[in-house]
Amino acid sequence: MEKITQTNPFKAFAQWLDEAKEAEPDNHNAMTLASINAAGRPSARIVLLKEWDEAGFVFYTNLASRKARDLAASNAVALLFHWKSLERQIRIEGFASPVSDAQADRYFAGRPRASQIGAWASKQSAPMPGGRDEFQAAIEHYEQKFAGGPVPRPPFWSGFRLKPDLFEFWQEEPFRLHHRVIFKPHARGERAPDDWERTILYP
Repeated sequence: MEKITQTNPFKAFAQWLDEAKEAEPDNHNAMTLASINAAGRPSARIVLLKEWDEAGFVFYTNLASRKARDLAASNAVALLFHWKSLERQIRIEGFASPVSDAQADRYFAGRPRASQIGAWASKQSAPMPGGRDEFQAAIEHYEQKFAGGPVPRPPFWSGFRLKPDLFEFWQEEPFRLHHRVIFKPHARGERAPDDWERTILYP
């Protein structure tokens, strides 16, 4: 029996994400982000989904990080959600673009203060020749710099939104007889909310 019955991938995603929140309370929004660099070399890492709607899926990063450098070279990216306890995964492919400064500012303002300070102190993905002592000194520097006031968003820290053009929902079944459904936008152009082509795949 077909288990993935939604005709809109965003509605299906919302349902599965809500169920994952109940089943996996620790970082149910964790997702693998796969990117490629200018030489065509792929890389992947776990990041957290921070915002989403039918315009796409948003994550944040230091703009000097490896992932951000990859996105500057190619904005074609893929996401993977895997919820082991539910025996489910969702693959999402599409193209990423920067969020607005206003959106990044709003999100950053809502982060814990320690995370805000850490964003200033971390030269993400860069070598740290002085070890953790060097990092701790940078944290203390910015704690003093912003003492008594709000911490502004660093100019080198922002977010990206992946606009999807493919979803695959996967539900595990015994003997590897899994349920797989993909969604792609219809070819006729600008899509309406439910204007997705739904295809069932062999396991």
